[in-house]
Amino acid sequence: MTTTENDTDAAEVPAPGITPRPVIGKLPQYAAGKPPVVVEGLQSYKLSSNENPFPPLPAVLDAINEAATVNRYPDPLSTALRNELSTFLDVPAEDIVTGGGSLGALNQLLATFAGQNPDGAADEVIYPWRSFEAYPISVGLAGAESVQVPLNPDGTHNLAAMAEAVTERTKVILLCTPNNPTGPVLTTAQVEDFLQRIPTHIIVVIDEAYEDFVRDEDAVDGVEMYRKHPNVVVLRTFSKGAGLAGLRVGYSIAHAPITRHLRVAAVPFAVSTIAEQAAVASLRHHDQIVERIQGLVAERTRVVEGLEALGWSIPAAQGNFVWLALGEDTPGFAALAGQQALAVRAFGNEGVRVTIGEEEANTRFLALCATYTKGPRVS
Repeated sequence: MTTTENDTDAAEVPAPGITPRPVIGKLPQYAAGKPPVVVEGLQSYKLSSNENPFPPLPAVLDAINEAATVNRYPDPLSTALRNELSTFLDVPAEDIVTGGGSLGALNQLLATFAGQNPDGAADEVIYPWRSFEAYPISVGLAGAESVQVPLNPDGTHNLAAMAEAVTERTKVILLCTPNNPTGPVLTTAQVEDFLQRIPTHIIVVIDEAYEDFVRDEDAVDGVEMYRKHPNVVVLRTFSKGAGLAGLRVGYSIAHAPITRHLRVAAVPFAVSTIAEQAAVASLRHHDQIVERIQGLVAERTRVVEGLEALGWSIPAAQGNFVWLALGEDTPGFAALAGQQALAVRAFGNEGVRVTIGEEEANTRFLALCATYTKGPRVS
């Protein structure tokens, strides 16, 4: 059957009486990083999605090719990956639950522990804001209520205010370190103090999607917090440092009283065989991945020092990105970047997040910042 223009128009007409859940109309739409525009004479660079600009290691690509059997379902428990992670992290394999990226692992957790109660009251999920923009979507879809606690002016979590926001309806607290999109990490001392203030029946999630890029010696290690605190859940992913964003493989780490319920809500076959084998190969060649990551960290240092030399004031960057708190100038800066064939991630009238990309992309970004006069400046 050939689709005509009239067929397309008819398909776009909503069916009468079909309506979404009321919460759908209240949720923001996730806005993925846009690709760069084509500018004649310039190589285009995408700095809007916090992707690793480099492909997986050759050994990982070999593993992907060898695992390319797609007519069979994958192992629903990702046994090979969980066993490899168990050895790599020195944690029981039973404490690991895989998911479609760290976001998939988070969605499984929220679906299990936060939602609508029989009395009609919604559970509460506390998280910093601004932070990962999928948080309000995931919380809302789970049926829970978002409690957003504003960041400190320097882009860090206001942990005191987050602790004060706890009520009898609080079920989950999300900590994002390094915080996306602002960049600072939480320290071990800060998290230890925070956990002492939180009732142990509340799950505290430490979202470490960017932990591969952290070089702050005082930064919290989520796995160590999980070892000491039974209510801590750690989220990690292979999307960033390992460069497997397109394969969607992440995981959570938690103690048995949590994971035994998580497995019920885990999406069957969420991690493909190809993704699993790529992640296993990445762990087995971790030293080579660290070398690549160190190159991006060196570029991050160059960008940060370059911005500071230009007089810009930015939060401490510990992810693979930097944050420019541009306020109402955000759309204008993003437009100027587009004219330079650079796609950056603009957040309303709050600021711009710029991924650390290829050397030429970073150099062009610094050149733009050198000529831009409205940015946040060191006082």
